[in-house]
Amino acid sequence: MGIQGTRIAVEPAGIRPWIREAVLAGGGQIVSVAEAEALVWADAFDVSNLKRCLAAGPGIRWIQLPWAGVEPFAQAGVLDPAYVWTCGKGVYAKPVAEHALALLLAGLRDFKIRALAQSWHRGSGVSLFGRRVVIFGAGGITQELIRLLQPFQGEIEVVRRRADPVVGATRVVTLPERQTVLAAADAVILALALTPETQGIIARPELEVMGSQCWLVNVARGKHIVTEDLVQALQQGKIRGAGLDVTDPEPLPDGHPLWSLPNCLITPHTANTEAMAIPMLSERVRENVRRFALGEPLIGQVDPLLGY
Repeated sequence: MGIQGTRIAVEPAGIRPWIREAVLAGGGQIVSVAEAEALVWADAFDVSNLKRCLAAGPGIRWIQLPWAGVEPFAQAGVLDPAYVWTCGKGVYAKPVAEHALALLLAGLRDFKIRALAQSWHRGSGVSLFGRRVVIFGAGGITQELIRLLQPFQGEIEVVRRRADPVVGATRVVTLPERQTVLAAADAVILALALTPETQGIIARPELEVMGSQCWLVNVARGKHIVTEDLVQALQQGKIRGAGLDVTDPEPLPDGHPLWSLPNCLITPHTANTEAMAIPMLSERVRENVRRFALGEPLIGQVDPLLGY
């Protein structure tokens, strides 16, 4: 059967029509769940409906999930190893890495203080050149970050699940060894998947080790950081500051202490907006539909046992 015969269901119906267009562009034939060989899922949180579709589609072998994070599906136990699962991981690496670098530079240069000032004050801020940067995670965002950071001629250390080498990193340590690289770090950037192992990975012990010169950036998930401990560390000057694109809770409520801290810069989960994501995710879906039809390896595969 040729590419045009590849039977793909796109659910839930009626949302994100550009996903249907991407499936057709990849050579897929859009069919009902009952007829489908594969399912392209368009909702990032509707777990119960996904379960229903899988039960109704005995011929489904591959599921493409939206976006990069798959925590709701992993936590609900939906990621059955009997299927091939893919998601948007790696698709958004460039814009998210760009945003992380922006938050880092803005923090080190005290841009929040400068932006709010209404009179000329004594200057402050430090340069990123020659600084020590620790990155949590070793996926596409980290790879792009390493590329963006190389002109600053600093030392880049990576914390990941396994101590396998990472191109461009001067040192790689495992998650349990994280405090060995946090000491005297000038910047810490979180760009890792959220799993039970990584929830709360930055808490009081890590913040105390990081030191008053360190700027913390989170472009991963809010639950990586224990918020109460971060607020205390920022208020007491235990770390230089934090740039947060994600928070716990999210959305961050009006009046939360993080909003008013001069050393905390917050963006509302905009490291990758939907406008940025649509063309990139469309290309991922198109390419995976094409590859599935030809029996080629799919991009962005999820390990059901690891949950990312």
